[in-house]
Amino acid sequence: MKQLLLICAAWLLTTVAWAQTDDVPMADQLRADGKIWVVVVSLVLMLAGFLFYLIRLDGKISKLENNK
Repeated sequence: MKQLLLICAAWLLTTVAWAQTDDVPMADQLRADGKIWVVVVSLVLMLAGFLFYLIRLDGKISKLENNK
């Protein structure tokens, strides 16, 4: 188990290090056109919807548990 954890941690650190490049032409173009906010708003709405779904699901599960 420790070996798997170490491998996952090493992979994560390596991935983060590779992601630190400044040469992302698509992101630069989206920022230049002002469309990056469309992406940001879309992601926020999706995460908010997912969070709302999880909260409702938790409420329904709690209600079922209380009925036992």
